[in-house]
Amino acid sequence: MDYQVISDRLVRSLKPSAAPVAISFHGREDRGLAPRLKLDSPEANEHGRTGQVPAGCVFWNEGQTRTFSTVASDHGNCSVGSYTHGFLSLEDALKKDDIKAVFEAGWVDEESVMGLPRIDGNPNFVVYGPLSERDVAPDVVLLRINGLGLMKMKDAFPEMRIEGKPSCHIIALAKQQSAVVASVGCALSRARTGMRSDEVVCAVPGNRLLDAVEKVEAAVELDLNMAGYASTDAKRFGP
Repeated sequence: MDYQVISDRLVRSLKPSAAPVAISFHGREDRGLAPRLKLDSPEANEHGRTGQVPAGCVFWNEGQTRTFSTVASDHGNCSVGSYTHGFLSLEDALKKDDIKAVFEAGWVDEESVMGLPRIDGNPNFVVYGPLSERDVAPDVVLLRINGLGLMKMKDAFPEMRIEGKPSCHIIALAKQQSAVVASVGCALSRARTGMRSDEVVCAVPGNRLLDAVEKVEAAVELDLNMAGYASTDAKRFGP
């Protein structure tokens, strides 16, 4: 599969606000697929929590323009994301100070965290990068789209789930359940990634990527036809 062509087709159909990002999870034997991202990590807080970025979702930004790998410690500042990405056990995640902070604020409760999906297999590292640069299938493709893009995705996949907080769990849903899923985002992720207010994120399983492109293209064509009909019909009502 030519992933440059696939990426171009997705961009043409959905007009995302950023390049489609390919994400894949790997064991120790796959090390060397991409250079590790090297950013300056801040000093750990009083509870020992730090990482290369404030949260794993920030790697979505970095992955729009370059291909790189990350390890568990790179994701360590966000315990929810470390859990959903298979780096941290639920027991350990629930002990972290950032998890306790969202509990104390009432933003989520323990039952909600316990119900989150999680990447299986305790991966050793994650590779991020532009879909256009891939030569092998990713596990998940992440798209940043607006309301119109979300409409097109929902037309293409009527069964598509639209999730809420936290944003990162749609990656696990796409990989583990082979689900096409969108998220309206969460306050933490939006603050950390700089997502615009009109943006949402959507995750497409890598094993459904070609099917997704074809269905989205068909939905876009049908929508254009119906929009043309509606525009012509509206002219009866004047300017």
